[in-house]
Amino acid sequence: MSRAFVDEDSGSDETDDMHEIPLPLAPGVKNYMTPGGALRMMEELRTLIDVERPRAAAALAAADAQAKASPLREISRIDRRISYLSRMKAFMEVVQPPSSLERMVFGLVARVDEGSDQEVYYRIVGVDESDPERGWVSWASPVAKALIGKSVGDLAVVKLPLGERRMKIIGIEYAKEE
Repeated sequence: MSRAFVDEDSGSDETDDMHEIPLPLAPGVKNYMTPGGALRMMEELRTLIDVERPRAAAALAAADAQAKASPLREISRIDRRISYLSRMKAFMEVVQPPSSLERMVFGLVARVDEGSDQEVYYRIVGVDESDPERGWVSWASPVAKALIGKSVGDLAVVKLPLGERRMKIIGIEYAKEE
């Protein structure tokens, strides 16, 4: 097609390949979050709307025609994140810490023995809160699914693509940081 028949103002080549961020949960599933995770999400959304988006829009307005690509990409990135967080917020359900440490549930920390010399800690959190380096696993993950409902002394078996992982629960505790 000849460029003569293309409306150059209809979109930007700089942002055409940026699509909406897909939601990590099936339709109708609640977005469970810890109180701290919900606060962090709301603060990120507020910062994006009140600080980052206006800053990027000002950079776009101040840029000359040749320098508009970078601010356009930044605005597109920010808008995508705002859209994602807004959609996740729409079906967010904050789960308060349980009153009992009898069984492993959302928000608690399991101290487990995986057969190594060190204890491993897993905290069950929301999908947007997961942080494997900190031991925070999404409630939808295989590890969390194996741990939920277990008590101290129970064996949890996680089925992974590379085989099974056996974890003996040696302690259940509240999260130290939120």
